Amino acid sequence: MKCFAAKVEEGVKGEDGKPSVGPVYRNLLSEKGFPPLDSDITTTWDIFSKSVEKFPDNKMLGWRQIVDEKVGPYMWKTYKEVYEEVLLIGSALQAVGAEPGCRVGIYGANCPQWIIAMEACAAHTLICVPLYDTLGPGAVDYIVDHAEIDFVFVQNTKIRGLLEPDCKSAKRLKAIVSFTNVGEEQSYKASEIGVKAYSWLDFLHMGQEKPKETNPPKPSDVCTIMYTSGTSGEPKGVVLTHEAAATCVIGADLCLDQFEDKMTHEDVYLSFLPLAHILDRANEEYFFRKGASVGYYHGDLNALRDDIQELKPTFLAGVPRVFERIYDGIQKALQELNPRRRLIFYALYKYKLAWMNRGYSHSKASPMADFIAFKKIKNQLGGRIRLLVSGGAPLSLEIEEFLRVTSCCLVVQGYGLTETLGGTTLGYPDEMCMLGTVGIPAVYNEIRLEEVPEMGYDPLGENPAGEICIRGKCLFSGYYKNPELTEEVMKDGWFHTGDIGEILPNGLLKIIDRKKNLIKLSQGEYVALEHLESIYGQIPIVQDIWVYGDSFKSMLVAVIVPNPETLNRWAKDLGFTKPFEELCSLPELKEHIILELKSTAEKSKLSKFEYIKAVTVETKPFDVERDLVTATLKNRRTNLLKYYQVSIDEMYRKLAVKRS
Repeated sequence: MKCFAAKVEEGVKGEDGKPSVGPVYRNLLSEKGFPPLDSDITTTWDIFSKSVEKFPDNKMLGWRQIVDEKVGPYMWKTYKEVYEEVLLIGSALQAVGAEPGCRVGIYGANCPQWIIAMEACAAHTLICVPLYDTLGPGAVDYIVDHAEIDFVFVQNTKIRGLLEPDCKSAKRLKAIVSFTNVGEEQSYKASEIGVKAYSWLDFLHMGQEKPKETNPPKPSDVCTIMYTSGTSGEPKGVVLTHEAAATCVIGADLCLDQFEDKMTHEDVYLSFLPLAHILDRANEEYFFRKGASVGYYHGDLNALRDDIQELKPTFLAGVPRVFERIYDGIQKALQELNPRRRLIFYALYKYKLAWMNRGYSHSKASPMADFIAFKKIKNQLGGRIRLLVSGGAPLSLEIEEFLRVTSCCLVVQGYGLTETLGGTTLGYPDEMCMLGTVGIPAVYNEIRLEEVPEMGYDPLGENPAGEICIRGKCLFSGYYKNPELTEEVMKDGWFHTGDIGEILPNGLLKIIDRKKNLIKLSQGEYVALEHLESIYGQIPIVQDIWVYGDSFKSMLVAVIVPNPETLNRWAKDLGFTKPFEELCSLPELKEHIILELKSTAEKSKLSKFEYIKAVTVETKPFDVERDLVTATLKNRRTNLLKYYQVSIDEMYRKLAVKRS
C-alpha cells in the first residue's frame, strides 16, 4: 500500500484523566525535519516586492468595469503598476497619521483596491484588518471597536452603513478612504462625527504630494487580524504574523511543485470567495508569489459563469456549495439529453473512471472520452481550467469523483482554518484513493488526533479517529484580546480545531464530524448536528438543511429548503401543477421528506435518536443577507434558531400531541 504521510512520533495512551493522543504525521517532504525556509521571502511584503522585481510587466490584478449596467471585458494592472499605486497609498496613509502597528480596516467586495490597500499596509508595517463584505453593520461595528481600527478603506456602497448611527465605533476613525468616490452627503456625514473622507483619487494625489519611504515589516510583526465569521457568538480576531503567512505560501509552492502540471506565472485565478476569508487570501498570496494573474468576479455570484467565460481561468477555488451547483447544472443538462446520448455519456464516464482507478492520470485515462463528452464541461469552466480546489467543508465523494472524471483538470480537496492560515492539508491530484479525504499535512505543519471519549472517538483504536490537532510553523499567534480562548484551544503547542478526523492506513486525513456542535438530548445521548446535516444533505430533494436538537427534548427536528428541480419532478410524478411556494406547503411533501430522511438514516445506520421526527419546509434558501449562514455558507445556528423559533416550537408542540 502506498503511504502519503510520514509517521514521526508514536501515539500515547491517556493516563490520569488525560486523553489518548495518536501518532504525529508530517508531509513526506518534512519527514526528516521541516525544509529550510527561503531567506528572501520572510514576509508578505517580500512575496509581493520580489515578484514586482521578477515580473514587472505581468498582469497582476484584473477587474470588469460596469458601464450603463453592462459588464465589460477584463482590464488589468501589471505588477509594476500595482506597486507604484501601493507606494502612493502607503505614503498617503503615513501622511494622515498611520504609524507602524496601527490597525487599518478594509471593508468591501474583492477588487484591485482591496489588494493595493493590503499591500500598502505591509509596506509600512501596518496591520490589515479585513471586514467581511457580508458580515453586516453589527459585526463591522464590533470589529472596528474591538480591533481599535483607525483607518478604513471601504467600498463606496458600504460607506453609508459605516456612517449609520448604529455603527457607533465609526466615531473612533480618523479617516475613511473610498475604493472609488465619496458623495457630498457621505463626506458631510463623516465630518459630523469628526472623520475625514477621501476618494481613491484624492488619496493617490496626497501620496504623490507627500512621498514617504517604505518601512517594511519584520517576520515577527503582525500581518493581519482576521476575524472569523463564526457560527455563533461574536467574531474572533485571529492574529497572523508575516512569518506564518510567508511560510504558508512557501509550503504551498513546495507542495504544488511536485505535481506534473505545475502552476506558473502564466496561470490565472478567478477570485470570488471573500478576500476577508483565509482561503481566498492564501490563494492570492500564492499567485502573487508565482507572478501570476488574479481576476475578480464583477460582484454577482449568480452571474459567475459569465466571469468564467470572459476570464478563462486556469485555477478555481471554492467551497463545496459552489461545486454542488456546478454538479447540479451538469446533471440538469444530462437529464435533458436524449436517452441514447445520455447512455453514451455514462458509458464513457465508467470507462474513464476505470482507467483512472488503475492509476492513469485524468489526461491519459481516456482522451477519446474527453474529446467526445467531457470537453464541453471543461468549456463551461472557461476552457483553460487546470486545477479545482475545494475547501471550507468536506465535498461529497460523489461530486468529487464526478468532477475528477469530467472536468478534464486536476481536482483536489483541502482543509484548513483561519487559525492555520488555510492550508493545513491538501490532496494530491490523480490519486483516486484520496477521494473523500482532505489529503495530507502541509509541508510546515504536523497533525495528530486526540481522544474525544464522550463521542466515542479513539485515536489508538481499530479505526483511529479523534479531534484534529495542528502544530507547526503555519499557526496563528492567538486570539486578539482573548487569552482565555487562546489557552482553551492551544495546549502544549497543539491547536485543537474542534473538527473530528480519521487517519486512514495510508496516512490520509478524512473529516468525519464536528466536536463543537455536539449536543446532548434529554435522554443523555450525544448528537453531532453537522455530521447529520452532511448525511441528510445528500438527499436529492434537500437543498439546504438545518438540524436542531434541544437538551430538554428527546427528538430532532429540521428546517429544510427543497431542491426546486427535484421537487418539480416529484410534483409532476404525482400530478401536482402548483408553483414552487405552494408545493412547499403541501402536507404530502412533508410526508415524502420525512420518509426520505428515514430511508437515508437507515441506509447510513444512524441510531434511532438521530432520526429527524419533524420538518418545516422553507421556500427561500438560507442566505447571508438574513445572516443565517456565514460567508462560507456554514449554518449560523444561533441566528437560525432565532429566525425559526416559532416553527421549532410548533414542531415540538405537534410531536408532543402525537405522543400523548
